Amino acid sequence: MDVLTVLGPDTLPFRSRKPRWFKVPAPGGERYRALDRMIKDEGLHTVCQEAACPNVGDCWERGTATFMILGDTCTRRCGFCNVKTGKPTFSDPLEPLRVARSVAKMGLRHAVVTSVDRDDLPDYGAQAWVGVIRSIRMQAPWCKIECLTPDFRGEEMPLAKVIAERPDVFNHNVEVVPRLYPVARRGSRWERSLRVLRNAKEMGGDGITTKSGLMVGLGESHEEMVEAFGDLRAQGVQVLTVGQYLRPTERHLPVVRYWDPEEFTALEAAALALGFEHVAAGPLVRSSYHADEHVSQQRPGVGPLAAAG
Repeated sequence: MDVLTVLGPDTLPFRSRKPRWFKVPAPGGERYRALDRMIKDEGLHTVCQEAACPNVGDCWERGTATFMILGDTCTRRCGFCNVKTGKPTFSDPLEPLRVARSVAKMGLRHAVVTSVDRDDLPDYGAQAWVGVIRSIRMQAPWCKIECLTPDFRGEEMPLAKVIAERPDVFNHNVEVVPRLYPVARRGSRWERSLRVLRNAKEMGGDGITTKSGLMVGLGESHEEMVEAFGDLRAQGVQVLTVGQYLRPTERHLPVVRYWDPEEFTALEAAALALGFEHVAAGPLVRSSYHADEHVSQQRPGVGPLAAAG
């Protein structure tokens, strides 16, 4: 489907000036530098860096980081994503241990784990997710674990393996409103993502918090966003994030417009009115933005150890 047919002809040039509210301090604190060195030494990947997240300095200083497992090459080609695509070759059975070691060394209090899509694997990478959760539980038992997974092609068994490990938060982002899926999320389907979220909640029950996120800036309307929020609540989703899409390169989908902070406030109010327990909405909000605030900090029965504040 033609991009301009979906987004409309009035898109912003790649070099257009961003509004003033996108200016953030460059990362460089002591904890940020230490974590950056450790991630490089361990040969790990983080979405914070791969996606050039504007909040990387803030989150890392807070003791929250997002690790990306199963390599840095995705089998899908979403129109907004800066992670490279192609035929993955990454296979490392020791990756879960290296992720957990980094979490423990830094005393992270909330670790978000995500992955590229691995449609090339029989279980879509589910066993790697199991290994990471178990390893973090062993090496950093005080740390909350949030799993931000792909859709596993809608198959229930890979999802069930992840949920059986009892992550504190299960997150699967729908990313954009349904109308934009043909250009923004090729290879994915709105209904399939909703089913993943519903199944995760049914499998995990009250012991798991479910979460999802969307972006604005690709031509969607306020009404479309609120309708999407309603779909998510109908699946039992408890936590919602909403942020502004920023075009990574000229090869990616263009920005149609930048939403004002006041518009994000209106979206947050609409979402809370639908019954979400926690909503983070703002120009710089990303899926992992202040993720530690979405669940209580302390794992039951576990001392604080070195959990950094």
